[in-house]
Amino acid sequence: MARAASSDDGGGCVSLLKMGGVCMMQQFLSALGYQFKNPALLRRALTHPSMGPEDNQRLEFLGDAVLQYIMSDILYQSHPDCHEGQLTHLRALSVCEANLSQVAKKLHVGEALIMDKGEELTGGREKPSVLCDAMEAILAAVYLDGGLDAARAIILRCWPKPEDVQRPMQDSKGALQEFLQRDGSEAPTYEIIAQDGPPHNRTFEAAVSRFGVELAHGTGRTKKQAEQAAARRRKNRQKPQFIPTQAKQSALHWQKARHLSAVKQRR
Repeated sequence: MARAASSDDGGGCVSLLKMGGVCMMQQFLSALGYQFKNPALLRRALTHPSMGPEDNQRLEFLGDAVLQYIMSDILYQSHPDCHEGQLTHLRALSVCEANLSQVAKKLHVGEALIMDKGEELTGGREKPSVLCDAMEAILAAVYLDGGLDAARAIILRCWPKPEDVQRPMQDSKGALQEFLQRDGSEAPTYEIIAQDGPPHNRTFEAAVSRFGVELAHGTGRTKKQAEQAAARRRKNRQKPQFIPTQAKQSALHWQKARHLSAVKQRR
């Protein structure tokens, strides 16, 4: 159980409580069930980009990777009979924006966020994208403060079981993966290729690829929304991408040649 903030925290949690409201912050810390040794990490994780450069976006980046790794390990250990495609599908459901925002609501994350008045007045504390980003940042803060086991404990305690997660209506990534993997081969991959705008109002562009071949682009207010948009655009074409073995090998050879060329240029 997380302890309430005191003056011994060096002002870290005290300032958090003043900004977020004593009852709201205590409610969040109690639901999270983790005691931070470094309250500054928690403050950073709860700071929305509308507050300036000292926001939670770097922690969000790390938290996304921590969540992906831990969830992959949990699924690998708990589902020995599932093949790669099934495991990838379960992981996608567990780490999608819809699921993370529900976890964040259960932990009362929205009430504890530090954001400017404009963002709050436009419903920032309830936006799924904001809650999702904050949840990833909080997980990263726990990882930096207490290590991988502490982050794993949060996930095991707070996340629903993967098989209990319902696919959201807007889960185009999951639908596209099932659509393209009818032949049991490689899953599509996603890459953020561009971003524009200030930190609190940024637009991202994502590309979805398979076998090194770019399939579609999509844009969104968050990285996850951009990836979903790219998947939706590709899925709406309603035509499977059955790439023959020769084409797969050609794509791999092309990637290898490009890598060798880049190495030679650096020399």
